[in-house]
Amino acid sequence: MSKKKQDFSPNEFVVYPAHGVGKVVNIETQEVAGIELELFVVAFEKDKMTLRVPTHKAIEVGMRPLSSPDLVGQAFKTLKGKARVKRAMWSRRAQEYEQKINSGDLIAIAEVVRDLHRHGDQREQSYSERQLYEAALERLTREIAVVQGKDEPSSMKEIDDVLISRTVAA
Repeated sequence: MSKKKQDFSPNEFVVYPAHGVGKVVNIETQEVAGIELELFVVAFEKDKMTLRVPTHKAIEVGMRPLSSPDLVGQAFKTLKGKARVKRAMWSRRAQEYEQKINSGDLIAIAEVVRDLHRHGDQREQSYSERQLYEAALERLTREIAVVQGKDEPSSMKEIDDVLISRTVAA
């Protein structure tokens, strides 16, 4: 899957693995250590952060276009599935969840949300479980909202409805 650097253009939403959904606001040239570099300027509105990514490194660092509506559908299917909780030690599982969240892969993020979701009658989440769950949920919600052209609260409700329907059916 070789992509050219011109694949991203200003005003296009992209996903940067470690930060989630951002918007390419500009493509600029900067001189760094005597070398001319072409950079994507990516704004992350919610985090009030701007990232400059060298255009020739964008694909290598995992920057990608938004997921397709089909992939969003697969993410919802993943959410409907049965939670898979491994018996490994929490530190090991937490590390795996963290890697999935930072992979930028929508399905992997949906798996984390599914596996860490707790419903009323289930035991309380630990602080670190809740932190990972909320990080994954925010990434998932943000990308689904942008792909579907909705606001985040309505995408959050849609995700929540799927997770709750799953626990009612179980």
